[in-house]
Amino acid sequence: MSLEAVIFDLDGVVVDTVPLHFKAWKKMFSEYGKDFSFQDYKEKVDGIPRIDGARAILSHLSQEELKKAASKKQDYFLEFLEKEGVKVYESTLNLIKNLRKEGIKVAVISSSKNCLYILKKANIDNLFDVIITGNDIKRGKPHPDAFLLAIDRLNSTPERCVVFEDAVLGVEAAKTAGTKCIGIDRYNNPERLKEADLVISDVSQISIEQLKQLVSS
Repeated sequence: MSLEAVIFDLDGVVVDTVPLHFKAWKKMFSEYGKDFSFQDYKEKVDGIPRIDGARAILSHLSQEELKKAASKKQDYFLEFLEKEGVKVYESTLNLIKNLRKEGIKVAVISSSKNCLYILKKANIDNLFDVIITGNDIKRGKPHPDAFLLAIDRLNSTPERCVVFEDAVLGVEAAKTAGTKCIGIDRYNNPERLKEADLVISDVSQISIEQLKQLVSS
């Protein structure tokens, strides 16, 4: 079995939008009288669609009110993004460029409808063969839909792909899709990503050769 494609989750893997998301969630939840810690972010809203994140904290609200809350969070996120820009993980960028040199396809996926805007803001939207955003799927993680759609558009199969994920639900979705998955532990807690085939703290810790071996094993 040979490696055909590598799929990268956007937030926390390609770009470091976590501080912006956290600030936006915190500001929105405070308007509903809810304290929101970074631990809450990691455990309850990280890596899932916005409406589900709102529901995780504001479970008492109606669906209509949840949509309004999620919309507020979106506005705050875009406001912070515009003001502060977005940091790209250089190690991930280097791997993407090296994969392309070797003729291995690359995709980026996100449950966020902001995905393309973020990629353009970081000036890296032209690096990917396939881009899957929240506009392309009906079900977010832990459902495997985003990964399966990416694999289909890459003209590949799950067995020939490797996924990079930093969120628990993302790892679950990748494994459900049938791919090998590398968990990136940004929180110094590798145990939370134990369902991944391999857990690292940064993309610089893995080579293309290791990715090929992972698929062929």
